Amino acid sequence: MAELPCGEDPEPCETGPAGPLFVPVRPGPAGCVARLFRTPVGGRTAVAFTTAHRLSAALGPRQAWIRLSEPALRSLAEPLGAAGITVDPRLVAHPVGPPPTITVRRAPDLVGALTGRDG
Repeated sequence: MAELPCGEDPEPCETGPAGPLFVPVRPGPAGCVARLFRTPVGGRTAVAFTTAHRLSAALGPRQAWIRLSEPALRSLAEPLGAAGITVDPRLVAHPVGPPPTITVRRAPDLVGALTGRDG
């Protein structure tokens, strides 16, 4: 992690990833556009990954990406209402797949069960 010094304070005020990040993109009218996501509480955030493997694991192998520095991604995302950057998020949604098979059975007739008759 790269450290940004804060005046005379020996501790860094903010840490950030070292080097360019892998940023998921989608097609846009003038080329690629960084994808923005929602935080668990509904805020907008830019998302970036420290490796292509982590991006692929979270968003799938077909997800397009570009390399951007953290300051460059921040300057792209802030005007769009995404004040934060989430680095290396894990997918928290349930995997997408076919819906489970549901078997519907006729409930027994309660009156018949109580009287000894099948209904």
